[in-house]
Amino acid sequence: MENRPGRVLAIHDLSGFGRCSLTVILPILSAMGVQVCPLPTAVLSTHTGNLGDVEMRDLTDFIAPALAHYERLGIGFECVYTGFLGGAGQIDSCLRALALYPKALAVVDPVMGDHGKAYRTMNADMIRRMGELVAGADVITPNLTEACMLLHEDYRFEPLTRTQAKSMLARLCELGPKYAVITGAQMADGKIANLGFDRERGSYWMVGCDYTPVSYPGTGDMFASVLVGGFLRGDSLPIAMARATGFLERTIKNTFSYSSDPRFGVMFERDIGLLESREVSKSFSLL
Repeated sequence: MENRPGRVLAIHDLSGFGRCSLTVILPILSAMGVQVCPLPTAVLSTHTGNLGDVEMRDLTDFIAPALAHYERLGIGFECVYTGFLGGAGQIDSCLRALALYPKALAVVDPVMGDHGKAYRTMNADMIRRMGELVAGADVITPNLTEACMLLHEDYRFEPLTRTQAKSMLARLCELGPKYAVITGAQMADGKIANLGFDRERGSYWMVGCDYTPVSYPGTGDMFASVLVGGFLRGDSLPIAMARATGFLERTIKNTFSYSSDPRFGVMFERDIGLLESREVSKSFSLL
């Protein structure tokens, strides 16, 4: 890499209000010393979670020409990071991006659903195509709903045992990735944890977090963004997971303390300076 910050090609939607997708990815990775080059898949007035009729413009026709322009310019990226995708054409473009930058860290956040339900933009073909994208990834960051969808199994409404968690993580990596991280899993011992598997080393990891009785949009985007920044700094998988978990836990607790409308997202702005530090506030353990 040249003497410059690491560069991430972020293929995500841009929601103007609600703190999610590119509006959290850009500041978080910038605070971690990483240059973000946004390639929006769609522009929305707000996120789609209970904020009324959303104005949305699909940008499928923009993505492929933008990639071609970057290729002509010879721009290099250390990471290609994909999130919400609105259709099969966008998955084709993401696969093209991974092919253009084979040495880049390929991070796929397979945004497909939550709380046991698929998002309304998802159908059987999109789920199948997301599997193609996951197969080309180095790192994937599904929540438990998305992990079940990728594995073509019913959603688990009961807490996970450690044996079940390890099985899911291993099978996710059998789809292609080197690292699989399942976010926000309810464990049988009562803990909420982020779970990870390093396929090459055969090591399973867990980072616990305190439960807060509220759900905010954009938390998956925040977690994956800090994880990406950690990897680009040279973190191991468990250290990157601990860094992301610690930042998210703190900002969620602070937001909850102000009784902010959950639809407005996590108030991370006051704590973003913490990401400049190399210190990690959370501990991690073997799963």
